Amino acid sequence: MSQVTLGLIVGNRNFFPDSLCENGRPAVIKVMEQLGIKVVALSPEDTNLGTVETWEDAQKCAALFKEHRDEIDGILVTLPNFGDERGVANTLRLAGLNVPVLVHAFADDATKMDLAHRRDSFCGKISVCNNLRQYGIPFSLTSKHTVAPEDPAFAEDLKWFAAVCRILKTLRGARVGAIGTRPPNFNTVRYSEKLLEASGISVEPIDLSEIFGRIDRLNDNDEAVQARLKDITGYIATAGVPDVSLLKMAKLAVVIDRWMKDHDLIGTTIQCWTSIEEFFGIAPCAVMSMMSNALLPSACEVDVMGLVSMLALQAASEKPSAIIDWNNNYGDDPNKMVAFHCSNFPKDMLEDARMAYQDIVGGTVGNENAYGTVQGRIKPGPFTFARVSTDDLNGKITAYVGEGTFTEDKLTTFGGYGVAEIPGLQCLMKHICNNGFEHHVAITQAQVACALYEAFNKYLGWDVYYHKG
Repeated sequence: MSQVTLGLIVGNRNFFPDSLCENGRPAVIKVMEQLGIKVVALSPEDTNLGTVETWEDAQKCAALFKEHRDEIDGILVTLPNFGDERGVANTLRLAGLNVPVLVHAFADDATKMDLAHRRDSFCGKISVCNNLRQYGIPFSLTSKHTVAPEDPAFAEDLKWFAAVCRILKTLRGARVGAIGTRPPNFNTVRYSEKLLEASGISVEPIDLSEIFGRIDRLNDNDEAVQARLKDITGYIATAGVPDVSLLKMAKLAVVIDRWMKDHDLIGTTIQCWTSIEEFFGIAPCAVMSMMSNALLPSACEVDVMGLVSMLALQAASEKPSAIIDWNNNYGDDPNKMVAFHCSNFPKDMLEDARMAYQDIVGGTVGNENAYGTVQGRIKPGPFTFARVSTDDLNGKITAYVGEGTFTEDKLTTFGGYGVAEIPGLQCLMKHICNNGFEHHVAITQAQVACALYEAFNKYLGWDVYYHKG
């Protein structure tokens, strides 16, 4: 897990023995540090036992959090005892960080319910949450209402919350690139830049003519071009692919790399159907595959909302993401379907990845102009799917998320493909069609739908359907 920084608020109420907080605070910090989470917290020298109870404590903790504003990705509120609900809420209001908040309460030991050991955190958590709702501060909850730090469930809660924090950190303030214009036959990828901007996501466009013009200025022996050529041939099997096609891919990669760095972009989407093939003579899929595999996701057909979906999935799973088509039924099985794309799948998702030409586009522009696809079967195992869309007619962003499994069912076809099993698939397809979602969906090979739902719905305020079969 990549490092996430959490601010820690240890709630306290002085009616309870000091030992509960004195022992509870380090127990929570120990688990956080074991997971690689960096902790920003008051020390016992700052306040009584490093806890927050009074208005003065809240001011001190908020000031500390403000000092680390640029580092803190989320806040963990932990209650070794009942805690002071005002102290917690006031700290969060004063800090004003606008980051996810996880509320955790220690579990009581039913054999130790005397005044020296009883926590009452079960009750105190309800009071804290009540105050946060009054203050208009969104928050998340642990899987169990109360849980000991030593319980493996607590570590899982922290991992889940870290994923939520990564999603928010990635999407808020994200800058993505749109290379070219929407293909005329793809009305489905229309979207609203203004609605995205309202959620903190900016789109930087560039015309394909500028990309081609910059490529024309590159010399075949340019050091950067040759370096990228070496990267491409080392990335995937290229047997049978003409050298001239590989050189064009290298130049395209160099131009996109430089443009992304110039504009601080974290992902791209490209007009791949069919201008690049017709007027430049390659499919950009392999270049896009390499970017996605390096966690700089790239989506097809200027599907900006598909790219946003990829970014969220990647942030949650810390693995590559891809765009697929909801493409075919799989025989008569109502819960199985064929996922397909031409493809630009990151190679880490595929079995026996290899480069070839784009079979569909090649039939129109000539196979010699369509080299560059990354073909192979998607590895079997669990996956999460997600789609974000702008509902322009109603002025809101919508989404759906869910999980499934790529199977080993027999299938012979071309491109990038796999057989996916999703419980309740027919209901999911009805939801997609009835609500006007696109035929593209993003995937990642991990189970992170719960984190996506929490981030999208609770913290971004999007209208989200969580498909659970």
